[in-house]
Amino acid sequence: MMKGLQRLLLALLVLVAATAQSQDAKMKVFVDALMKKMTLEEKIGQLNLLTPGGGILTGAVVSQDVDTKIRNGQVGGLFGVIGMEKIKTVQTIAVTQTRLKIPLLFGSDVIHGYKTTFPIPLGLASSWDIPLIQSTAAAAANEASADGLNWAFSPMVDIARDPRWGRVAEGAGEDPYLGSQVSKAMVRGYQGNDLSKNNTLMACVKHFALYGAAEAGRDYNTTDMSLVKMYNEYLPPYKAAVDAGTGSVMSSFNEINGVPATGNKWLLTDLLRKQWGFKGFVVSDYTSLNEMMDHGMGDLQNCSALALNAGLDMDMVGEGFLTTIKKSLAEGKVTLKTIDDACRRILEAKYKLGLFEDPFRYCNEERMKSEVMNAEVRKFTREAARHTFVLLKNDNQLLPLKKTGTIALIGPLADSRENMLGTWAVSGDSKYAVTVLEGFKNMLSGRAEIIYAKGANISDDSALAAHVNVFGPRIDIDKRSPEEMIDEAVAAANKAQVVVLVAGEASEMSGEAASRTDLSLPASQKRLIAALQKTGKPIVMVLMSGRPQVIEAESKTVPAIIEVWHPGTEAGNAVADVIFGDYNPSGKLTMTFPRNMGQIPIYYAAKSTGRPNDGDNFGKFKSNYLDAPNSPLYPFGYGLSYTKFSYSDLRLSGNTMKAAETITATVTVSNTGNYDGEETVQLYIRDLVGTIGRPLKELKGFQKVFLKKGESKEISFVINNELLKFYNASLKYDSEPGKFQVFIGTNSSETKRGEFELVK
Repeated sequence: MMKGLQRLLLALLVLVAATAQSQDAKMKVFVDALMKKMTLEEKIGQLNLLTPGGGILTGAVVSQDVDTKIRNGQVGGLFGVIGMEKIKTVQTIAVTQTRLKIPLLFGSDVIHGYKTTFPIPLGLASSWDIPLIQSTAAAAANEASADGLNWAFSPMVDIARDPRWGRVAEGAGEDPYLGSQVSKAMVRGYQGNDLSKNNTLMACVKHFALYGAAEAGRDYNTTDMSLVKMYNEYLPPYKAAVDAGTGSVMSSFNEINGVPATGNKWLLTDLLRKQWGFKGFVVSDYTSLNEMMDHGMGDLQNCSALALNAGLDMDMVGEGFLTTIKKSLAEGKVTLKTIDDACRRILEAKYKLGLFEDPFRYCNEERMKSEVMNAEVRKFTREAARHTFVLLKNDNQLLPLKKTGTIALIGPLADSRENMLGTWAVSGDSKYAVTVLEGFKNMLSGRAEIIYAKGANISDDSALAAHVNVFGPRIDIDKRSPEEMIDEAVAAANKAQVVVLVAGEASEMSGEAASRTDLSLPASQKRLIAALQKTGKPIVMVLMSGRPQVIEAESKTVPAIIEVWHPGTEAGNAVADVIFGDYNPSGKLTMTFPRNMGQIPIYYAAKSTGRPNDGDNFGKFKSNYLDAPNSPLYPFGYGLSYTKFSYSDLRLSGNTMKAAETITATVTVSNTGNYDGEETVQLYIRDLVGTIGRPLKELKGFQKVFLKKGESKEISFVINNELLKFYNASLKYDSEPGKFQVFIGTNSSETKRGEFELVK
């Protein structure tokens, strides 16, 4: 019977492969025929991506005379056009008023939801729930495609270990293994199993590559690293997206080996296409082609030829291809084949999306009315949000709060609708967002009294507010004096049994072009906390941010702290669900929280020095700080629960293994507390001896398990040779014989340990 099933499976795989080959053959015939009809100018036009403006931009340039260029066959796609009717109007121009009637791509930054906004990606990653993350991408694709879009500039998979960089909000954090799992899930969520279906989007993995390692955490800044670090720590999530079938890739702003990514042939051709086998198309980031001039790569014509020859297929906004490539062809700086290859890849993307068959397949008014922001997707975003919250501290089991008595809800983010969605909610509308105050009222109506006071501005710094408020008010500086607001907050606290303080960052204090040199809470909020502490009332701090914050002072004095990131459309309801115990928080950090700014960058998978420190015990001539411990405030993988989980000692199925064998590592996890709850059990491995220095720990697996109070479960991980492989100094990907340590635990710092040896 088993052999029969195997034969059936093999037959199905052969059928799938044959079908794919047949579809590819049909696509080739179609594209070949179309390209024979195209003029040189029309081919170059397909390489041009424009924006007419009107949405959130990532640069100062807005395309001009867009409709004329479309009619002239000079545009391959548009972004920044939001709304099915607008998209339908523009697509009509493309397919009725151009010579060859080639449809347009329509893209947008669908980063964490479309109209219905999910938590920021850093928050979603903190759920450690891969199926959930994939479902959020699928929900976003369903909404966006119902409103006319067919291309998402997402996922952003940059590994980031410096929280000063504002774009950490858009990614999955510091770890390549977790980042790769999230990357694959997002691509599969957007694209489904058939791009021609009208409820999917073509994914665009970004920013290729290494953008998250910008020096000093300053956006758009220089990036430089060894190839070993690149291959082992920064490239895996991009490759995971390629392996998952992403239809497109976006080049990054930074240099790699001294050459800007947008014009880097080693990156876009040798690595991406030849080594990884990528078959889709590459688009530049916003004017990154033009910006190569400031990198010192020559004038616009030279930069455009450099980019095209490197493997860039589509130029976003800059129009370098449109205005210079014909001249470069005449001068022998580019070849017709290179132009044809780029054009072909754009046309193939449109074919795969089904646009030649039906240019308006994403413009269905009935779908738009029924699918966008419906009750079902709002319910799902609430569920997703509460899975992302990370309980950082809970002294004396202050949380969850009872739904009785009088509660003082205080803070500049407690009733700030415009800050609930978070950064890069391009299509989201904050007027539909639920504030924390509204969520509390929904939860407690008729059961408890809520006294609200703003208490402080997010910041009193008007210069900072001006920088943050570029896209509308995020930091609202009250007409009242800081003293008046604090007095009101103290009065509210004195009337209540408990204070819930909603503090942190405005949504645009993180994100693109939102780097910060100080990640502590603004002075206005620190003064508010100090005043509230003097009342003697217990304080629950709900921390809302787009990145790890420096909160060591608050962690010493505030009894309960929960990080909720920016939770999205259903923010307030989700926060109320967790604060009042309708859901037991299960989130875990995917970025390390530093004690102070001087520790940055800080991440768990560091390497040992030749003079390793003894934990936080100071030793002269050891790798220590004089004025602070080396350890973080909260480590990678950290997150508490309202219940307690205990771990047995780690058990290994053997002490040695060969490359063709496996070892199973097992622990028993028990819920010893008073609540049902979820725990993310984490597997780490350390290679003790190698031809290059290896990290102290590397995440190699995780399982999220639900345990009822009093319940225990055995959790096992199968360790195979693939988990032990790495890129050595020759960039050979393989394992090496020797001893390995295995760690299983609740976070990267609290683990049980075992050891085995890999023998050849």
